[in-house]
Parts: sequence; structure tokens; C-alpha cells
Amino acid sequence: MKTRSETFQYEKDLQWETPGPGIRRQIMGYDGQLMIVKVHFDKGAVGTMHEHYHSQATYVDSGRFELEIGGKKAVLGPGDGYYVAPDELHGCVCLEEGVLIDVFSPHREDFLKK
Repeated sequence: MKTRSETFQYEKDLQWETPGPGIRRQIMGYDGQLMIVKVHFDKGAVGTMHEHYHSQATYVDSGRFELEIGGKKAVLGPGDGYYVAPDELHGCVCLEEGVLIDVFSPHREDFLKK
């Protein structure tokens, strides 16, 4: 497995993965310490409740999302963001089609396994 991405990432050259119904993602760059991932959600798509040992910070690029993090709920839109501590249960429902930009530390090995 590669331990880092190429230096430059061009959206048109990156493959989309489909982790769930109505959800597509592109890995925009990574090394062993961090990873940035663009995630497109169709309206109504559900990011099922889950947890992982990574720290996560997310920027809402577009759309509207209902988030649940550690038992707390909020609706976020363009320009908003959120933080998920390691091992904290979280998930979302897409209220309006949109894109989230996720940053993980360390990188998500499970996203790189093919």
C-alpha cells in the first residue's frame, strides 16, 4: 500500500468510490498522518452512525446536513464545520444535495484498501 498520495490531485483524474447508496467520495490527498476526502451526498442519503479511532474535522462545502455527534444533533449548511473526537459515534442525513470535505488524522487505511 502506498503511504502517500501524488503531490498534485486533479479532480477529473480521481476515481469516485461509492461507500453507500447516494454517496460518492474522492480521496484528495494523504500521507500517514492525515487524509482529505471529498464526499458527495444525494438528497436523502444517510451516513450511517459509526465510529473510528481517527480524529475528524469536516467542512460543509455545499448542501444541508443533519448531523448527530456524540448524542448531539445540529443542522449545518455551506461554510459550517464540525469536529469528531476519536471513537465518538456520529452520522448524518443529507437534507439538500451537497458536498462535505473530511479531514482525518491519521489517514484512513480502510479507504485505501482495494
